[in-house]
Amino acid sequence: MDHVRELAPAGPVRLWLVDTDDDQGDGDGVLDPDELRRAAAFRFDGHRRRYVAAHVALRGILGERTGRAPGAVRFVREPCPGCGEPHGRPALADGRGPHFSLSHSGSLALVALAATPVGADVEELPSQAATEELWSVLHARERAELAALGAPQDRRLAFARAWVRKEAYLKGIGTGLSRSPDADYVGTLHSPAAPPGWVMSDVRVPDGYTAAVAVAVAGAGAGTGDVGFES
Repeated sequence: MDHVRELAPAGPVRLWLVDTDDDQGDGDGVLDPDELRRAAAFRFDGHRRRYVAAHVALRGILGERTGRAPGAVRFVREPCPGCGEPHGRPALADGRGPHFSLSHSGSLALVALAATPVGADVEELPSQAATEELWSVLHARERAELAALGAPQDRRLAFARAWVRKEAYLKGIGTGLSRSPDADYVGTLHSPAAPPGWVMSDVRVPDGYTAAVAVAVAGAGAGTGDVGFES
């Protein structure tokens, strides 16, 4: 898969960066019916192609590690921790193989695999307007950290760091943004913080993006790190 680059691992987490502008066709014969429906629902062809490229890459990575053809990989949704309905973390249908997380934004996707629950997030840098509009939803300590930064560009970068850390953690626990972003402190500064039982790392990605990964480790408290690809 020429459009897929394996990054340096983040502790127990293996990471891959995907160029989703690499055309992978329509995904027929690889993606399952649900993925094909989701791909067909995109209004713009570019968004559809990027979705297909990200999911084809995920299937290729999982297939290689489980000894299956990419099209033979089957997914389920675990129960949501909040309501018990089947819209929690995605998982392999037979329960065999690694935990995984997929995130895509712009022309990049990030895939994370681990032996314990894991969440990954990559995002294009938000605009200054989006930063000023959204930072009020963060944890009180994170809002205070942002307020202490004098330059708007510094606040933008710090908000972006906090947001991908938060999304990675919320994906890892299986709630997504149904859990309020102000409930957990992950930090906005250069060293991430992680809730008890999790380790969090920032992932170095090309300019214009931020990324992070969170992995469950029994008995672990806050953890920090900085790994990955340098543009």
